[in-house]
Amino acid sequence: MTSDEPVCTDFPHLPSAARGGPFSHAVSRVARLHRIAAGRQLRSIGLYPGQELLMMHLWDAGAARQSELIKLLELDPSTVTKMLQRLEQAGYVRRSPDPKDRRAALVEATDDGCVLHERVRQAWTDLEEQTLTGLDAAERAELARLLGKVEANLCRSAGAAADCEAEPSCPSEAGCGE
Repeated sequence: MTSDEPVCTDFPHLPSAARGGPFSHAVSRVARLHRIAAGRQLRSIGLYPGQELLMMHLWDAGAARQSELIKLLELDPSTVTKMLQRLEQAGYVRRSPDPKDRRAALVEATDDGCVLHERVRQAWTDLEEQTLTGLDAAERAELARLLGKVEANLCRSAGAAADCEAEPSCPSEAGCGE
């Protein structure tokens, strides 16, 4: 065998190291493409990917400590700090000392940040349609069901390292939610 011959040809479209995990490779590719598509949608409304998740939390739960946002987003503190700086410079959030602990910062959506709520909702609706085009209602429901099972498996294996609590079934009245 020469160095440019494939090691295995059972799955010629997969990299050789991914042949033991064709589903995992597919999920990785889909997640990457979904993030690219989401980034395009978000850039059109002036946000970077990930900022909408932070804003969603503020809209639904109201003001939150910066440390809570770091834990929720499961990102490096410096990344969340940079994200908040950008959102603050754009006028979408404000940070203030927490009256219960002056060492901590509270973050809340501003009126301009609340205006983004509908634009983000529409961007996610458009992304959903783009992502699921060609799937009928039953296929969409089955895909959601199966992905829920996959997510539960990953949550069990991640243990305490991942925030796997179920999302609330209805939005909170706090913040900018509907």
